[in-house]
This record gives sequence, structure tokens and C-alpha cells, in this order.
Amino acid sequence: MDTLTAVAAVRGLLDLLLREADPAELEAAVGRLRAAGADAAVLAEADAAYASALRLRDVLRESRRREAELAALNETAGDLAALRGEDEILRAIVQRARSLLATDTAYLSLDDPAVGDTYLRVTAGVVSPRFRRVRMAAGEGIGGLVAARGTPFTTADYFADDSFRHTRGLDDDVRDEGLVAMLAVPLLAGDRVIGVLWASDRRTRVFGAHEVSLLASLAAHAAVAIGNAALLADTRAAVADLAEANERSRRHGDSVERAAAAHDRLTGLVLAGSGVGQVVETVAELVAGEVVLLLGETPDTAEIRTEEPDFAAANEQATATGRAARAGCVDVVPVVAGTERLGLLVRRGADSAASAASDTRILERAAMIVALLLLFRRSVAEAEHRQASELVHDLIDGTARDRAALADRAARLGADLAQPHAVVVADAPGADRSRLASAAGHLAATAGGLAGEVDGHTVLLLPRMAAAAAARRTAAEIGTALGRPVTAGAAGPVADAAAPAAAYTEARRCLAALYALGRGGEGAAADELGFVGLLLANTKDVPGFVQDALGPLLAYDRARGTELTRTVEAYFAAGRSVARTGETLHIHVNTVAQRLDRITALLGAEWRDAGRELQVRLALHLWRLLPE
Repeated sequence: MDTLTAVAAVRGLLDLLLREADPAELEAAVGRLRAAGADAAVLAEADAAYASALRLRDVLRESRRREAELAALNETAGDLAALRGEDEILRAIVQRARSLLATDTAYLSLDDPAVGDTYLRVTAGVVSPRFRRVRMAAGEGIGGLVAARGTPFTTADYFADDSFRHTRGLDDDVRDEGLVAMLAVPLLAGDRVIGVLWASDRRTRVFGAHEVSLLASLAAHAAVAIGNAALLADTRAAVADLAEANERSRRHGDSVERAAAAHDRLTGLVLAGSGVGQVVETVAELVAGEVVLLLGETPDTAEIRTEEPDFAAANEQATATGRAARAGCVDVVPVVAGTERLGLLVRRGADSAASAASDTRILERAAMIVALLLLFRRSVAEAEHRQASELVHDLIDGTARDRAALADRAARLGADLAQPHAVVVADAPGADRSRLASAAGHLAATAGGLAGEVDGHTVLLLPRMAAAAAARRTAAEIGTALGRPVTAGAAGPVADAAAPAAAYTEARRCLAALYALGRGGEGAAADELGFVGLLLANTKDVPGFVQDALGPLLAYDRARGTELTRTVEAYFAAGRSVARTGETLHIHVNTVAQRLDRITALLGAEWRDAGRELQVRLALHLWRLLPE
């Protein structure tokens, strides 16, 4: 083969290289020279040209790769500069890393100073939910090694590599995702590692130095972009703080003006003679939500329940500070006069931050006005209570002779002495006397009656009401108002309310009997206290007492001709002995037992108890004395 043929062969190799032919095509061209019988010199030259072509191909490819990587890095830098949010930046970095290194997955972990570990913040190509939740303790796995050293780390086979500390939990996470080869580079903020950027494959792979360099360059861009995003966030926060401060100043001015206008309106209500209720209703119109006035522990309405957690928390804070307090959607404002707490103004309802401060100011001013009205109302109530007490005292004392004058005085207090009245004596040991008098006066006024104090006792005259019902209502309502047990004894009703002295005496005896019977905190009339009531009552209703104690037994005997009543007598006379009872009645003990079971069914299981036995035995004695 001549020299021209050899030159043509070498040129052919260059043409193949120019069009980036596969190495097999280059090898085939050299093979054709050998097949054509080229001499040794030509073949040596061809082999040298083949080797140079391969090296030149590699150089060109490396140059193109570097050019592409530089272009990608420049494009990445431009993309990151255009992004603003940190999450957006991190997603762009991870996706670009996966794309440039052509890996199955890429992800980025960041330090969590609050917990002291690192966690996966952003992932691309990850399919395992468990792997997305990976958290790595300090020094754990590849991430811990990279964070500790501040240098990149690569492994071709994760599970076969013992150059880092494996942990069972982290290995299980990696196995669940199916990862094998990993490349990890640190994200550096100065000398501090703030995170790790990863590129991983699900097959064995050796990452080259240029790939490590490429991922490290991306990590450097990422660290700068994260820092810039943090600075931008700080700047935005500062601007937002300034805007918020300006807005707060504006809202404060609006709030003060709104509260002043509300104060003028509420003051006008007071000057026009409006009461507490209308003031509270007007406040409810001025602020958002429901507004309720609590006096003592009892709400005027049912919208606010004192057991609500929000109310309890706000009330505790308001009690401690003496000022308005808010918890959840409940505002509590103390209604105070000097050091005395008269009640609470409570508002429930969600509102915006803009209106919350303004509404609080309105509630505070309303609380001041309500306190003034309550003090005025108390003064009026105290004056009326004094008048009512004097009238009740005069009625019970019986010294006032002018009945028309008594009736006129009662009418001015809203009572009608022409109606029959139950007389109630109430007692609440340890209670504040002024609160007790106020609660009694409120109950009497509600019922259209009178309340006052006689000889240190709280006395109520309640119209159109049976004595027992009046006693129970008094104990219940005044007890609720005071938050403590109230005992009430009652008598009557008396037809002549201008002369209740006898009923008052009986009611006092009934009150004492309730305490003697251990029934403090209850309300009752004399006729409800069994034989004790019989002894106390002015009427001495013996038949009624016998009927209450033995009625079912007597009715059964009358209807069936039995002797159950006589059996009870014999049973008690025999000292509760069934055998001796049978001997006395000349009947078998089984018959006695059957009768006792029937008696229990009629009188109740407690008829043989000590207290009830005394009542039954007394009734038996009285029954024998009554006419047929």
C-alpha cells in the first residue's frame, strides 16, 4: 500500500472523529487497513492515528461536557437569582442536581438547631414516604460524616461501604427507597455546615471527580441563594414590621375615637334615666359578639356559661389583675367600685385584631358606667329594704293599728295585703347579711311580696303560695344567689296578711326543727315534718298526721278486711319479735312474716328505721284515740 493510501486512511479516521463516530467504527477503519495488506509502517501510523483520535475524542467530549456544565451552572445561578422564596430555591437546586448528574434521585437536608439533627427538606425522584421523613442525628450515616468533616463523600455501594457509621433505622430508610450509590456534598455558610446536597442512584455507580465538583458547585450556589433568601426575608419582615407599626398607630387612633363616641352614647343613656339592662344591650350593639352582665356568680342571661374554659381562664386573669382579660373568644371586664367587685361584664365572640382593642376600651368604659348604675340601684334597693323591713316588723309586731296605712305602705312597695301570704323565715349561717337581705328582697319583689329583718331573722311574706312551696323556693333561690345552703321554715298561708304574728312564730319553730332534724339547707313547712311538725303547728292536724303516716295501711285494711294495722302494733309491742307477734295475734310465724312483707310494700322499706318507727308508733297511738 502506498503512502497516499495511508494518508487517505488517516484522513478517514479524522472524518470519523469529526462526526463523533463510535469507537467501533474507528476500530473497523484500522481493521480494513490490515485486511488490505498495508505494510508495518502504515499500520503503525494508523494505530498511532487511531490512539490520537480516541484521545482527541475524549478531550472534545470533556470540553463539551465542561462547557455544558458551566452553561448549566450559569443557568442555575440565573434561575436562583430570579427566585425569592427559600422553598422555591431549594426545589430548583435539587431538580437541577438530579438533571445534571443524571441520577435517580436528589435531595437536600438542612440542620434543625431546635432539635439538634438534620432532616430532608426537599426531594426529587424520591418515591418512599418513609424516606421523605428521614431525620439524621449528629454524626449518623453519610450525612453526619459530611457535616462533621465539611467535605464531600461518595460511595458506589452504600450497604457494602463500612467507611461511615451505619445505623439500623437509617439503613432501613435507605433500603426502603432502594438507593445504592450516593454522592453527598456540604452546604457551607462560611465555615459552618448548614446542610447537605445529595445525588443518589438505585444501582452501583462510581461518581467521578468532575461530578463531585459539579455537585459542590451547585451546593455553593445553593448556600449563597439560601443566605440571600434569608436576608430578603429579614428585609421583608422589617418592612412588614414598619407597615404593621403604622397600621397599629392608625388603628389605635380609630379605636380611641370609637371608644370616646361609645362613652358619649352610654353617658347619654344614663342621663336619660336608662337602667343597667339597656346599657348592656347598647354595649352589645357597639361591639361584636354577645354581651352579658354577671352579678355575683349568676348570669343575667344564659348566653355565657361560667364553666366554659375560656371564661374560667379570662376570669382568673381579670381577678388577678383587676383589669380586662381575654381568653379564646371570651372577654371578661371587672365591674368595680373602689376595691369592691360588683360583677363582670362578659363578651363572647370572635373579632378581628383591628376591633379587639377598640371593643376592649368600650367594654372598660361600659363597666365603669354599669358600676355607677349598680351603686345607685343598690342605694335605692337599700332604701326600699329598710322600708320593707319596717313594714314587716310592724306587721308581725302587731302594734300598728291603722290597717289602711299598712296596706298603703305595702302597695307602695308592690305588695297587696289583701292576698293570702305564706310566712317564711330564712337562715344562711356565715352569709353576708347584706347579700342575704338583697337576695330575699329580690325574691319578694319578684313574687309581689315583702321581705325584711325581724329580731335578726330574715322574714319573707310571699303571696298566693302554699307554705311548703314558699319554703322550698326560698331555700333554692336565695341559696343559688348566695352560693351557699339556705334553710327556710314556713307557715300559713295566712288570709289576713296584716296579722302574721302567729304564722311567724310557727315558721321560726319549723326552722329550728329543720336544724334539729339535721335538715339544714332545706325548705319545709310544719306539716311536712311528721310528728315534729304536728307538735310545732298551730293547727294540730292530728287526722292529717295519722293519714300521712298510716294512710296506705288503713286503706288496705278497710278494703280487704285485713288486720295489718293491728299487726304493726303487735310487732312493735313484741319488741320486733316475729314469734312473739304470732303468739299475741294467735297466728303462725309464717303468716306474720307475710303480713310484714305486705306492710313494707305499703309503707316503704324504711318504716322500721328508728326515725320513721317513732312517727309510725305515735300515729298508731293517735289512731286509737280518733273517733271511728
